[in-house]
Amino acid sequence: MKRRPIILGVVGDSAAGKTTLSRGIRDAIGPDRVTVICTDDYHKYNRKQRKELGITALHPDCNYIDIIEQHLRLLRDGQPILKPVYNHSTGDFDPPEYIKPTEFIIVEGLLAYHTRAMRECFDVKVYLDPPEELRRIWKIKRDTAKRGYTVEQVLEALRKREKDSAQFIRPQRKYADIVVRFYPPPVIPPEEANGNLNVRLVLRPTIPHPDMTDLLEYAGGPDQPPVRLLLGRDEARPVDILEIEGNVPHKDVLGLEEIIWSHMPPNIRLHPERLGIYLNGTKKEKSDPLALVQLLLAYHMFVARDLPHIVR
Repeated sequence: MKRRPIILGVVGDSAAGKTTLSRGIRDAIGPDRVTVICTDDYHKYNRKQRKELGITALHPDCNYIDIIEQHLRLLRDGQPILKPVYNHSTGDFDPPEYIKPTEFIIVEGLLAYHTRAMRECFDVKVYLDPPEELRRIWKIKRDTAKRGYTVEQVLEALRKREKDSAQFIRPQRKYADIVVRFYPPPVIPPEEANGNLNVRLVLRPTIPHPDMTDLLEYAGGPDQPPVRLLLGRDEARPVDILEIEGNVPHKDVLGLEEIIWSHMPPNIRLHPERLGIYLNGTKKEKSDPLALVQLLLAYHMFVARDLPHIVR
């Protein structure tokens, strides 16, 4: 029997880092094996129409939610779709794109967990939850450099979107299997952190995570290791929390990578050198915490692939 595609969801507010995270996983596994789909393509209205109607792209009424549901079901069944294309540079729509599902599919966007029908299509669900101050900086940088906005226009858009963010985007956090929070160390201003960002992963027991207790001690006290495991609660449920400091020594990175690799199914083809890459302006740089997050998510994709009998 032919295996169905494995679908990873990456949800978060605008400029939360969804594309950077997704692109690194795709490049490491291979673009020929991973299809990345952005749910922004399912907007009902172009930029001009949204302004005239007074609606933001974050509102479900501004998106073809029913078509997203339909397309996710088709992709999960291995069927092709004719996907709309929204052009962020022009604020308008381009011709639709024929998408034939590959071995893995990453669906990134604002509202991919908004309905139960969509949530049931994912094998692994991730939510990106950076501090609002950091996300604001990222959005200003991206929208002024790539989408033709002024700083004032970006700030005004953030103000107008806040109500919809609070009502429709942030509540999706509770549906994630893994919550990823990149954040700057206390001594570094957010605008200067870049590759030095710490990361905090909330690992919920909704999916089986690799056993990292062989290497990581459960942290406590003032002298905490740069990679540490915590016991905590999130959304009123017990969770493991994995914390990685931005300046983590490379030997600790290698140790955690070895643990994740040891739990990987056999015969995995992956290009680990492509993990952790991000753009600082136009310059490509590498972040070890980002690479570790991407490797962990790739692990979950491969595990889901080799356990087709598990129904999520």
